[in-house]
Amino acid sequence: MTDMLVAQRHELLVGELEKSGVLKITELADRLRVSRATIRRDLMDLEAEGRVTRVRGGALLSTPKPGTPSGEQPASRQLPSSSGQFGGSAPELSLGLMVPSATYYYPRAVAGVRAVAAERNARVMIGLTDYAQARDQEQIEELAAAGAHGLLVATAGGHFLSPGTLEQLRAGGLPFVLMERQPENAFEPCEFVASDHRQGAFAAVRHLVGLGHDRVALFTNGSPTAPLLAEGHAAAVEQLGLKPSAPTLDSGRPKQGTAEAARHYDQFIKECLASRTRAALVHSDHDAIELIRRMRSAGLRTPDDLALIAYDDEIAALAEVPLTAVAPAKHELGELAARLLLDRLQAPDPDEVPVRQLLVQPRLIVRASCGATAA
Repeated sequence: MTDMLVAQRHELLVGELEKSGVLKITELADRLRVSRATIRRDLMDLEAEGRVTRVRGGALLSTPKPGTPSGEQPASRQLPSSSGQFGGSAPELSLGLMVPSATYYYPRAVAGVRAVAAERNARVMIGLTDYAQARDQEQIEELAAAGAHGLLVATAGGHFLSPGTLEQLRAGGLPFVLMERQPENAFEPCEFVASDHRQGAFAAVRHLVGLGHDRVALFTNGSPTAPLLAEGHAAAVEQLGLKPSAPTLDSGRPKQGTAEAARHYDQFIKECLASRTRAALVHSDHDAIELIRRMRSAGLRTPDDLALIAYDDEIAALAEVPLTAVAPAKHELGELAARLLLDRLQAPDPDEVPVRQLLVQPRLIVRASCGATAA
């Protein structure tokens, strides 16, 4: 009976497209009085049969290729069966992956996404935005138009996704999982996988307190992570009973190697010395390395004069004094995000898959810069 109902719904969908030419998923859902997830699944089935072509947020009738019988599609376009296993010679789901950088922080997350995609026979299409010139909306549209079945989204803006961007993602009709981002409204039923940067900052300060420091400064560089680190640092200062005189400085993301950047580093060092602060959490690795260099120029040493913990652990181990670092689990984060999205795409009934929101705690990797013996 269920198969008959599905077949009837498919014919109704095709009929609606024949009458209107192209329709949005929201319009089809309203006309057939079913959920958008059901329409998306039906369109995927009909596209696999070669009867429709999905476009951003909707579908139109397919034009059969010469020599291809109606209703027949090459094996490479077949979709997974309801069991989640692939049939045919080369089936494929396409995951649209949007990240703000291909050179720092995100390459490991991308590698995690690709590992799971290879394991589950899916394809990854990447779209790059830019922190300086955000192209979030454009990239979302381009990935959808390129044929992505679902989206993994790390926007170029702040850690908390704006309601407008969230609404745009929903209007597109594709399943999506936020990666290193969360909805601004904590009560939004939106799937995400993100590092718990508050916990990472708290753990760093707690480690320095364990080494005998009663003041811990904070240096950040205006990145989307900075506000979360500030929250974790402030919570640690309060809960661990630290003296509040340690400086907190955000450089506002000046270009590396400029006189402006150097002024921020020198100001931070000066404030640490003036407040008798001898320990600091620094975001990012680049900034911590530059701080070591500026300290050396002033006749100061790490960790003797200022113990440091870097945040990110991209190049922390390569510093002249290897940096103790907070290391977000980037590869694992990419893996988890890809699994959440593929679980929904490959489920017999995506509406039955619960909404999952995951926070992953970073690790603290001890090296020489904090003054402790590495474990």
